[in-house]
Amino acid sequence: MSSNGICMGRVGCCRLFAVGYMSSQVIGGSAAKRYGGKRVLTVAVLLWSLSTIIVPLCAHSIHALIFSRVLLGLGEGVGLPTIFHIFAHAIPGEERSRAFGYLVAMGSIGQTVAALVCPHLPWEWMFYVFGMGGLVWLAVWLFMYTEKRSTLDLEEEFVDPPKVNNNNVRWSEFVSHWPLWSVYIAHFSMNWSNYIIMQWLPTYMTRSLGASHNSIMFTAVPYLMNSLVGVVAGHFADSLISHNKWTVLSVRRLMTSVGLLGPGLFILFFSAVNNLPLAVFFVSLSLGLSACNSSGHLSNHAEVAPNHAGITFAISNTLATIPGITCGPLTAELVTQSHGRWLPVFVIAAGVNFVGAIIYLSQSAASQVL
Repeated sequence: MSSNGICMGRVGCCRLFAVGYMSSQVIGGSAAKRYGGKRVLTVAVLLWSLSTIIVPLCAHSIHALIFSRVLLGLGEGVGLPTIFHIFAHAIPGEERSRAFGYLVAMGSIGQTVAALVCPHLPWEWMFYVFGMGGLVWLAVWLFMYTEKRSTLDLEEEFVDPPKVNNNNVRWSEFVSHWPLWSVYIAHFSMNWSNYIIMQWLPTYMTRSLGASHNSIMFTAVPYLMNSLVGVVAGHFADSLISHNKWTVLSVRRLMTSVGLLGPGLFILFFSAVNNLPLAVFFVSLSLGLSACNSSGHLSNHAEVAPNHAGITFAISNTLATIPGITCGPLTAELVTQSHGRWLPVFVIAAGVNFVGAIIYLSQSAASQVL
């Protein structure tokens, strides 16, 4: 089978998911601001859990299956901006880096657990188990989390109130400030290389490094490294801020630089070696250092737009989803046109990371913009 054929099979479901995911991002951020984070996140988790559970029931119909994938994308698209909205309101500034670090780490751990568990389950039970897991989490969430709202205007209260409470912001303002664009571009750059690793690492290891079926389990190592580095980086960043050793802006720029320049460099090293253990080591460093972005530009939303962090993240994540759609076909085309060589793929990924780091370093801010 050609690389293009493999690509279409691999990313077909991702595209269906992306239809719902991209279309609901801004809706989720806006709804969280209007109706409250707890209510909107409850709806989002319920939506993606149920859409996962019904997949085996939809398997007989391609239209029903497409509907379930789009529904999953809608739920997750609403969920992430809502989480950023909640974090901006409920997490103190000196704890923000570690909060985002744990958020990213748990995502990587979830991917790793799924990769280890799913091969041992009947395919229907893959969807039942993880869908029911979402419903169990939802019950705990409803019981444990209390949303603080003011008695006068029923708005969510901030743990650290912003300097300016500006709720009347024109939509054009979200794309009119370079500090916001620096965050958007950094997020796009991070996702470009991450999606290449997520979508193509097993294929690359098998075809270019001669990995056996048993060796593919090493693809879990980069995600474990990502989780570990994200948590450590979060605690380190918060300690720099809380002890007044560094300004918030300096910490955000440091962590984003490590999170973009480091992965860009190590993905080039990864492409240059033919030894499987060494390749796993380099790609683990690449994906691991990428987790530093959680203490960098991902945490920056709550500082540049505390009143609208859900919406700014929604815009950022919508743009950052584009690589998830384009990287698959582009990678297949590049590998095909270069007669099986992967170097152009990794050079472009590194270049995107380097450009994103330069723009963030020169244009980012830690003061309130919106």
